Amino acid sequence: MSVPLLDAFAITAAQDLQTKNWHLPEPPRTTPADPFDGLLSQLHRANFELWHEEDRARDPNASSDQIAITKRAIDILNQRRNDVVEQLDRALLDALAPLSLPNADAALHSETPGLILDRLSILALKIFHTQEQIDRTDITEEHRSRNQARLAMLTEQRTDLAGCLDALWSDVTSGRRRFKLYRQLKMYNDPTLNPVLYARRNV
Repeated sequence: MSVPLLDAFAITAAQDLQTKNWHLPEPPRTTPADPFDGLLSQLHRANFELWHEEDRARDPNASSDQIAITKRAIDILNQRRNDVVEQLDRALLDALAPLSLPNADAALHSETPGLILDRLSILALKIFHTQEQIDRTDITEEHRSRNQARLAMLTEQRTDLAGCLDALWSDVTSGRRRFKLYRQLKMYNDPTLNPVLYARRNV
């Protein structure tokens, strides 16, 4: 059985294309044929929607009701995002299991591939929106220059992080390093763990 392929640079290219397409007035409707690619798309979509919900939450003219609605939407999207990160890690571990990988005796890596993929997704969004600032026609040269510098830093960070993911995957598939499935165990969407909500029920 062959080693599962995880190509970080191909993934970042796909994230860039999706980000561009989803900003179109009529985005193309595509469903990845590969289940793992489908999970990657779900993760990036959750981050994409989160980005724009958070923009709405920061509107100083938003009403209290609008902010409350947006906050609930952000919580739901964050839960979806965390769930998909875990599903990605589970899928990778399932693909490795027939090869007796990860090696139980290998050094443990603290950050999972799913968490790195999440960071790459966010960087893709930062890069897109920073380029948007550079392309504006109503800005000063100082604003443009500042964002060009930001874009260079973001691009370097993403290149480094993608390289780190590829290196981690190479180490995992060669038995030199391992990762575990870490549950996020978020508390904010469980009413039994929210003291404001369960205290109200006990009144």
